[in-house]
Amino acid sequence: MRAAHAAMQTGGDCVFCSASLEIQKLLCDNGIPVVAHVGLIPSQCTWTGGFKAVGKTAVSARALWDHVKRLEDIGYFGAELEVVPDRVAEVIARNTPLLMLGMGAGAHADAQYLFTEDVLGHGVNKRPRHAKTYRNFAAEFERLQQERIAAFGEFIADVKSGTYPAPEHSVSIADAELAAFLETIAE
Repeated sequence: MRAAHAAMQTGGDCVFCSASLEIQKLLCDNGIPVVAHVGLIPSQCTWTGGFKAVGKTAVSARALWDHVKRLEDIGYFGAELEVVPDRVAEVIARNTPLLMLGMGAGAHADAQYLFTEDVLGHGVNKRPRHAKTYRNFAAEFERLQQERIAAFGEFIADVKSGTYPAPEHSVSIADAELAAFLETIAE
């Protein structure tokens, strides 16, 4: 709750929450606009069988439907619909007032998104099937990482050798003011 209020006070329009329905309801009941997570929920995938599609059976698709209906009852305004069969996603998106954000759920969600690392091709994890890379920044990010490492190495070397900080990196005090200061602490 504190983090959600802090996000809103710093200019957030809403918060994303994939916690329990009780926590999600608490946020909505306190006037926090919330986006939920339906389908593959990475933070819960050890409980649901790993990183795999959700809703591929009638029973699993119904569980998704029921989850979305509970979110509607709680007061959500939107939900991420992740790695769900496209036809199941279409039925859900067309039958809920929630704004559905699709990621690996076909073309029928209200909006689509991908992670920046997938769009720019610089992730270190295995690229998911639903991701599309538009530019491959991996080599450029690696070059920048090597430049960062070199820059911090130069900084450390300058500190160790005494060349940093130099007089131009310091704030000066007039001799008379320093003398007056030293008198006040000598007493």
